[in-house]
Amino acid sequence: MTGRLLIQHAHSLFTGLRGAPARSDATDLRIADGVITEMGRGLRAHAGERVLDASDCVIYPGWVNTHHHLFQSLLKGVPAGLDATLSPWLQAVPFAFRRGFDEQRLRIAARIGLVELLRSGCTTVADHHYLFQPGADHDAAALLFEEAQALGMRFMLLRGGATVTRQLEDSERLHQAPETLDQMLAAVEQTAARFHQHGPFARRRVAMAPTSVHVSLPREELKVVARAARALGLPLHSHMSESVAYIEYCREVHRCLPIEYLADNEWLGPDVWLAHLVHLSPAEMKMLGDSGTGIAHCPQSNARLADGIAPVPTLDRLGVRVSIGVDGAASNEAADMISELHFAWLVHRAQAGALSRPRPEGEGESGADAVTVEQVVHWATAGGAAVLGFEGVGTLQVGQAADLAVFDLDDPRYFGLHDPAIGPIVSGGRPRLRWLLCAGEVVVEDDGIPGLDLARLRAQAGEAVRALLRAG
Repeated sequence: MTGRLLIQHAHSLFTGLRGAPARSDATDLRIADGVITEMGRGLRAHAGERVLDASDCVIYPGWVNTHHHLFQSLLKGVPAGLDATLSPWLQAVPFAFRRGFDEQRLRIAARIGLVELLRSGCTTVADHHYLFQPGADHDAAALLFEEAQALGMRFMLLRGGATVTRQLEDSERLHQAPETLDQMLAAVEQTAARFHQHGPFARRRVAMAPTSVHVSLPREELKVVARAARALGLPLHSHMSESVAYIEYCREVHRCLPIEYLADNEWLGPDVWLAHLVHLSPAEMKMLGDSGTGIAHCPQSNARLADGIAPVPTLDRLGVRVSIGVDGAASNEAADMISELHFAWLVHRAQAGALSRPRPEGEGESGADAVTVEQVVHWATAGGAAVLGFEGVGTLQVGQAADLAVFDLDDPRYFGLHDPAIGPIVSGGRPRLRWLLCAGEVVVEDDGIPGLDLARLRAQAGEAVRALLRAG
């Protein structure tokens, strides 16, 4: 059972909902046993409640990050991959260094990534981990759940891997032995039996997530894997249509477009969400919307690798379930949700403006309303929770989980705002976290994480990077 809290005097409060309810006129929140029990103005403290004074602060739901690669937190800014597109970057960075990730380095990397996310206001993380190979001397799944639990976060393992070796890694230097289909399915079933929770307010979940389904499994295994996941009550996830190479491969090998390939093999639906989805035909976008498939939108990584810009406003209008993922720090050196959301708010406006045309052949200046602050907040909170299947999470309403960030806009970059409520999105930076709560428990206070020695973590990171360079 968690404690009883009353948060008072907030300047503004975003709910994570769509439309007019996106903002609440409440300034106070009462929390008991990890759930919001009352919202309003002028609420008075009850006996035994801890009172948090949120004067001059803005309150948001805790961010929900739907696609990450935590192990990449030790692979930031690798010179060989800094100016590379996706395929050569894969070879130069994650494939080149993955053999060096023993239990200790994976644990340090996961801790760095989770801490970075926590300090940006993130309370729920879905990690697409794919370093699974036969004979490993540690349980990567258990390790990741342990690290998230130690920090008080909700965590979902997107259990990646492959049963074939793709062409990009078919060399002695980059090769990693794949699992057999039976090994993969058995491991996912065991992990789900141990960690996957159903129902409201779950803290741990698991998804079946072959790394890039069009190349990680042979065609005959796609339906087998999808049906096995659904029999276990697990959702499905993978990378898809990140770069034009996906289209080239699917045309050459499968004689169709990527989303057509997924549709033919039972890999679309409301229990599926896909990372990236940058390069899509109009017909593919309609298929995604009609099926209720979701997207983990990762705009900074897509920009960093020159993939392009996913047509997320259009996908949203078509019924695709939109969420936000920061992707791995190796292709997004600032792998935190505030940076991601600030960029998401900007990039679709820039894209819309770039497509504008002068009158009379066009509409003249346009595009500044391509994405609103409220829309971005919804994608990163309620949208993400819905995509991942975390019930009772993602919005600030009575009866919902008390996962929330209290941001103090005390940095000069926020001074002068006519609407302070939007500061964390429109002004960027990283506002100071007065408090971050997950399930009603304070997990960050005054920008500090209880029990965490940041100086020690920095030293461990430096040593781990040096060890990876020696191993490589």
